Amino acid sequence: LMTVRSDAAGYQDLLAEANASVETIGVERLGTALEDDDLIVIDLRDVRELEREGQIPGAVHTPRGMLEFWIDPESPYAKPIFQEDKRFVFYCQSGWRSALACAVANRMGLQRTSHLDGGFSAWKDAGRPIVPYAKKRR
Repeated sequence: LMTVRSDAAGYQDLLAEANASVETIGVERLGTALEDDDLIVIDLRDVRELEREGQIPGAVHTPRGMLEFWIDPESPYAKPIFQEDKRFVFYCQSGWRSALACAVANRMGLQRTSHLDGGFSAWKDAGRPIVPYAKKRR
């Protein structure tokens, strides 16, 4: 058995810290902002989730495991989209990965970030538009 330090943070601690430091937006607010040219919606889910369920129209797929490497302009994997002066809204399935991702993105210097409360599940449950995932080369 692995021994965990008594002062180690669990996932709930990390989520509480992230949610206390990032902006959360609701489905309604994101829905009205989708047409905004200043907004980039980032889908952090695994490609299998996207293939199975689709995604929010216009969302850019950024696998959670690559986020830090795509944001950092010094990384060999840097993506120009993250160097733009835009507003970013992150989402995942339920809002956990996106809260953590949003906190990391803030720490890495993205100025205007938020994450979708309840994630894709909340979007879908609200009957919002969903488009099939179409893999793109970037």
